[in-house]
Parts: sequence; structure tokens; C-alpha cells
Amino acid sequence: MLSDVLPLLAAVALVPIGGLFAAIDNALMTVSPARVDDLIKDGRPGARRLREVLSDRPKYVALTVLLRIGCETAATVFAAVYAMGVLGSPWGIVVAIAAMAVVSYVIIGVGPRTLGSQHAYSIAVNSAAVLQAIGVLLTPLTRLLIMIGNAVTPGKGFRNGPFATEVELREVVDMAELTGVVAAGERRMIQSVFDLGDTSAREVMVPRGEMVWIEADKTAAQATSLAVRSGHSRLPVIGENPDDVLGVVYLKDLVERGLPPAKPSAVEVRELMREPEFIPDSKPLDKVLADMQRTRNHMALLVDEYGGIAGLVTIEDVLEEIVGEINDEYDTDEVPPIEALDDESGGYRVSSRLPIDDLAELFDVEIDEDEVETVGGLFGLVLGRVPLPGATVTLHGLQLLAEGGPNRQGRVRITSVIVHKVVEKEQEKKKKRKKKREERADEAAAAKADADAADDEESSSPDEHEDSAAPASSDQPDTTGTAERTTHLHEEAS
Repeated sequence: MLSDVLPLLAAVALVPIGGLFAAIDNALMTVSPARVDDLIKDGRPGARRLREVLSDRPKYVALTVLLRIGCETAATVFAAVYAMGVLGSPWGIVVAIAAMAVVSYVIIGVGPRTLGSQHAYSIAVNSAAVLQAIGVLLTPLTRLLIMIGNAVTPGKGFRNGPFATEVELREVVDMAELTGVVAAGERRMIQSVFDLGDTSAREVMVPRGEMVWIEADKTAAQATSLAVRSGHSRLPVIGENPDDVLGVVYLKDLVERGLPPAKPSAVEVRELMREPEFIPDSKPLDKVLADMQRTRNHMALLVDEYGGIAGLVTIEDVLEEIVGEINDEYDTDEVPPIEALDDESGGYRVSSRLPIDDLAELFDVEIDEDEVETVGGLFGLVLGRVPLPGATVTLHGLQLLAEGGPNRQGRVRITSVIVHKVVEKEQEKKKKRKKKREERADEAAAAKADADAADDEESSSPDEHEDSAAPASSDQPDTTGTAERTTHLHEEAS
């Protein structure tokens, strides 16, 4: 009869409805507000309603979860009632629960969620109006459920989006590169943006020893000449020493003052300099960039923990951490951070400012030196004095050779270091020694073979001489006996 199959029909109807709410739930967790804004600009029907839903995403996600669980529970109850009526025993409940577990997993759990991820925007746009209508009726209940859930669940409450941590977002970017959604260069730039907060200004600064500065009592003409020769548009202005930075002079100001009828030779730099920007060298780069944008200042002086000038950083240095090296016509003499040598030694020419962690990663060795941060500093630490071009040290299985020359101030500095693995060089020497030994052995074997051949020729030639000399001796008279007889006759006569 119809009344007997009504519970089964109700269960069959509630299962796909529960799957629909599962798909909507997953779609709401996937869609991006920025993408929805693009749909609104394109005039997509229902996009504005979806934007309103996303403005209160926790409420509607809780609503879809409530409706899905309600459908699953009701379907299980109706299936149990039908099974009890058919089987007439408590085993009907067990059969109904087992059957509904399989059905819920396939039709509500797996299938709809996959569809919700694959067609998130279509499902979310088409269901936004229905969700708003149901939300008007069940808003008090959903608010109560959210409050209870946040109270009993540790953490910060509902995740308003598909990503809870930065690590998850990084993983999504890596997956996007593997699937071809973003290019390798785009992935590196996105990852570099996250790394800005973990990178201090000290790691990218121009160190104090490489700064180009000018004294405050110099003339504007001298400053202009220095700026043109160095290729810098901003120069720190110092007083008694480099730690006494008074300001920053801009090439634009120098050029404006140098135009006729002005006399740049009569104007001192202190009259044209601007206020300097000082920041601690430990400040993260993301905050440094934010400060530069806020103050419209493209250069800042870094102060170390002792109050001295550690170096300077420009907005170009910060941007290079995101997009890579930015070279202009004045950067032709700059040393690349890492450059493979042309020979077959497997060595590299690295910048003296290269972090020692990058050097260790390049040669797959462990370098535990907390006192220094760069290859140049490591060189000086091991050498025990200020390194000069041509100096060599060996450490951690690596051989370092310093290169460099005088800088703009005339001071001799090392700018790059040639690094080889000592093990590889020893192996090459062993191969060369082995090759020489083999060559000497071959030469000795060849010489011995020639000597043996010569001995064979000599051993055969004496027999031939004896055979040819024997007949000659038999034909000649015995002159020895004749001489003896002649001597005897002379003695008798006397």
C-alpha cells in the first residue's frame, strides 16, 4: 500500500536534496569575492545576490550545513521505519543504517562535493536567491549555531575563506604552477611576496663599505660629478664620518641648481640636501616597503644595534626581492650573485655579499657560522684579517679564492669569490697523476721492448762473424813461430 512505501519515497527524495546542499556548501567555500566582482561587471545574472551572500559567508555556510545534516538524518529515519515495516524485526534498523551510510557517502559526501568544486560559480550563482529566502526564515537558528560552534571549537572561529594559513596558500600556488595555471616566474614572484615579511633589510642592503657618499662642505658641482660618475641619483651627505649622516642630496636638485644663471661651484651640498630616513637594519622588508610608499622616500639609511650606520637600502633593492635583479645602464660592472665557471672544475664565482646559507645550499654542505652572514664575512673570519684579492682559504671542504680591486674611493675590496669543492679538485689531481703513471708505464714498456729487440739482434751477429773469420785464420802463415826461430838464431850467433 502507499502508506507503507511513503517512508521509502521520503528517504529517496531527501538524499539528493542533501547532496544539493552539500554541493552548495562546497561551492560557497570555494568562490572568491574578487571573481564574483568580475561577474558583476560582466552582468552575470545572480552575481549581485551571490556577493550579498558572501558578505555574510559564515551565516550561509552554517545554514547549508544545517540543511544537509537535517536531510541526511531524516532520510536515515525514514529508511529505518520502512525497513522495520518490511522486515518486522530490529535488524531492519541495522540494515537501514548500513544502506544509508553507503548512500550518504556516495550521493551526499563524494559526488556533490566534487561537483561543487568543479562548478563552484555556477552552483553558487544559481543558489544565491534560494539561500537568501531560506536564510530569512532560519537566521536566528543559524546565528545560534554559529555562536555555539565558536564557543566549543578552539581557535578563531569560522574560516572566512578556503585558506586558513599562509602555508595552504603557498601550496595552492605550487599546484597552480604544476597544472600550468601560472608560469614559473609568476610563482616565484608570488612566493617572494610572502618571503618579504621573513627577510630583514640587512639582508638586501648596500653595506657601509660600498656606500657612495659626499661631505656636506663639498660644492654642488662636485656632488653632480660624483653622482654622474657613480650612476646614483641619491647620495648620502655626511659630516665628520660616515656615521654622521646629515641628509640625502638628489641629483634632480643638483641639476636644477646647476642651471644658468646659477653657479653650482658656489653652492654647498648642505644647502640642497633633504632630511634622511633612518630605520633599524632588522626591520622586515614588507614594512620597509610600506614606509617608503607612505613617506614617498625611495632610500633609507640602516642603523645597527649599536647606533652606527650599517648601510642603506633603496626601493629597488626591495623590489628585486620580488621580481629578481633589475639592471640598468649603470649596473654593467655589478657581480652576479652566482655564476658558473666556464671550465670543467665545477666551481662557481659568487658575490662577496652572497649569504652563506645560499653558498651552503649551492655546494650541499653545512656551514654553521653565526658570527657572519655573507661569503665575504666568512672569508675574513676564517682568514683572521681583512681579506685582499688573491687570498685563499679552505673550509668545510671548499676552497675560496678572493677577487676584487679598488672601489670608487680607492679602497681595495673583494667583490667576488671563486669557490671549488676540495674533494673534486683532489679527485682531478689523482686522475692526472694516474694518467701520468700510465703514460710512464707505457713508455717504459715500449723502451723495454726496443731493448729486447736490440739484444736479439746482437746475440745473432757474433756467430756470423766467427763463421766468416775461421777460414781466414787457416789460410794465413804462422808468423809467431817464425819470429821466435829468428830470435833464437841471432842469440847463437852472438
